[in-house]
Amino acid sequence: MQRAVSVVARLGFRLQAFPPALCHPLSCAQEVLRRTPLYDFHLAHGGKMVAFAGWSLPVQYRDSHTDSHLHTRQHCSLFDVSHMLQTKILGSDRVKLMESLVVGDIAELRPNQGTLSLFTNEAGGILDDLIVTNTSEGHLYVVSNAGCWEKDLALMQDKVRELQNQGRDVGLEVLDNALLALQGTVTSGCPSPSLKKNVAMGYVPCEYSRPGTMLLVEVRRKQQMAVVSKMPFVPTNYYTLK
Repeated sequence: MQRAVSVVARLGFRLQAFPPALCHPLSCAQEVLRRTPLYDFHLAHGGKMVAFAGWSLPVQYRDSHTDSHLHTRQHCSLFDVSHMLQTKILGSDRVKLMESLVVGDIAELRPNQGTLSLFTNEAGGILDDLIVTNTSEGHLYVVSNAGCWEKDLALMQDKVRELQNQGRDVGLEVLDNALLALQGTVTSGCPSPSLKKNVAMGYVPCEYSRPGTMLLVEVRRKQQMAVVSKMPFVPTNYYTLK
């Protein structure tokens, strides 16, 4: 049984971080490498085990890297995340917490849908990559890198302790033919050839972030009507597994 590290905050979410799987070391005389629960499986399938972030992990199987790559593209593959930081975020404000830490629209994830995202610092610089899944069990499941275990957990715990009042990133459509400049908080904006209208992204208070909300924006010192819209503005048409 893995021991969970929990942090409770008054905003209505709970952070539950599961340390990487507790396993037997390979050697007490040399570097102590931990084994994931799939260690024997890796060996049985010809895994070439190497040291990574204190763990013994397969860098290659019997097949070549090219064969593994093609198999993944043509069929599918599984990745052992036992050595990685795995965190459950629970509570009514879990999405708000996660969206304050990463890029990406976590609120729009369907049940059991995940997305690759990035932890960022206050200046927008990239700290680490991670995967966020919106589970059907009422919590977010976050997997981040083993090499950044302590840093990533500290980042999430620090954010939990902050009771914050931030705006939210939204999409905006201008309702007449004008170049858009959202006063003070525009992040990007341009005409959309596909939609034949002007679009932009910007930050608004959370109470004004619901799609369909009408807003006044300033365009070249004149106020124009805009509407909060879901993103992406143009629906994607590539295939996703359902």
